[in-house]
Amino acid sequence: MVGRCAAEHCRNLGDEVEAFERARLDITDDRGVREAFGRARPDSVINCAAWTDVDGCELDPQRAFLVNSQGVEVLAAAARSVGANFVTISTDYVFDGAKEGFYTQRDDPHPASAYGAAKLEGERRAQMASARTVVVRSGWIFGPGGKNFLATVAERARRGERLKAISDAYGTPTYAPDLAARLRELAELDLPGVFHVVNAGEGTSFEGFTRAAVEVVGADGVEVETVTMASLNRPAPRPRNSRLRCLLSEAIGLEPLRDWRDALAEFASNR
Repeated sequence: MVGRCAAEHCRNLGDEVEAFERARLDITDDRGVREAFGRARPDSVINCAAWTDVDGCELDPQRAFLVNSQGVEVLAAAARSVGANFVTISTDYVFDGAKEGFYTQRDDPHPASAYGAAKLEGERRAQMASARTVVVRSGWIFGPGGKNFLATVAERARRGERLKAISDAYGTPTYAPDLAARLRELAELDLPGVFHVVNAGEGTSFEGFTRAAVEVVGADGVEVETVTMASLNRPAPRPRNSRLRCLLSEAIGLEPLRDWRDALAEFASNR
């Protein structure tokens, strides 16, 4: 989802883009990645690849670390070898969710799941492999082509489906095209560090996002059933609160992304 948005955004700005699908490039294959980068000779590498199945990662942590840690290190090292800077997407799940309010770069990560632990290790390995690494923590990403709950709820509401949403988990929704644009800006700025990139606003729960989507598409008759995280009994623990805020973006001249509700309205209108 984010990879398609990033490739489209960069091409629209006139960039020469080499976009590697999973079938074309195994990010855990060091030799294959180095050969691909050697042919492409990029100025910047933006990593949108990850294994994002949180429960799958919990059940297979070895694969989680292979893809989300080792693969990121391979990409960062290959980028350095061709003189490119490296931008990689991390996650709000590096935090355990115990904090009230927003997580910033001042907060120490403490992942509660194998997915979060693997993504945090990927951050650290990338920074060690290349001094020109930009880590972008984001979360609750929705957008065109997405298959997660947030990306499909508006269309399901439009079809009149009964919806089930978690009422006690909170985050900051992020619109994939807005995230893609910020990834491009950070690649061009080439300022290494950790950035939190989410849409503006106070954040919401899954229930709040769902009810906003129902309102946006005009599906007033759709029933929204609320459930708790604990009632779902999923293999991997999730943070109760993973809302993000960035301390660095405005300091380097980057305007806040638009409010997530405005992004949701645009997304729904384009469906």
